[in-house]
Amino acid sequence: MSPLPIDPDVFRELKGAAGAEFAVDLLGTFLDEAPKMFAELRAGLAAGSAERFRRAAHSLKANADTFGAAALGAGARALEQGGLPADDRGIAELETLFAQAAAALKGLAGA
Repeated sequence: MSPLPIDPDVFRELKGAAGAEFAVDLLGTFLDEAPKMFAELRAGLAAGSAERFRRAAHSLKANADTFGAAALGAGARALEQGGLPADDRGIAELETLFAQAAAALKGLAGA
């Protein structure tokens, strides 16, 4: 059995600590900004810039961890620590994990 795309307890804790409205706003910002982070991953790969690639992966990892998206966070961490890859397969896999996490988070947020 594959793990859930998110840990709902982490998002509930965030809502409890920061307030439900703020947590939902923060989630909305992440969902809006994530496509830009993926574009930055692809741009870093295309430019051959390991640092640009690493920074984008780090941003995705940090955001994923904030919302309890463990699989997304782990995938982003692997890209962050793995250096510049030879192709974009890892990015495509990460986009799939993001879509799964985003759907689950929207459900928890009531969006």
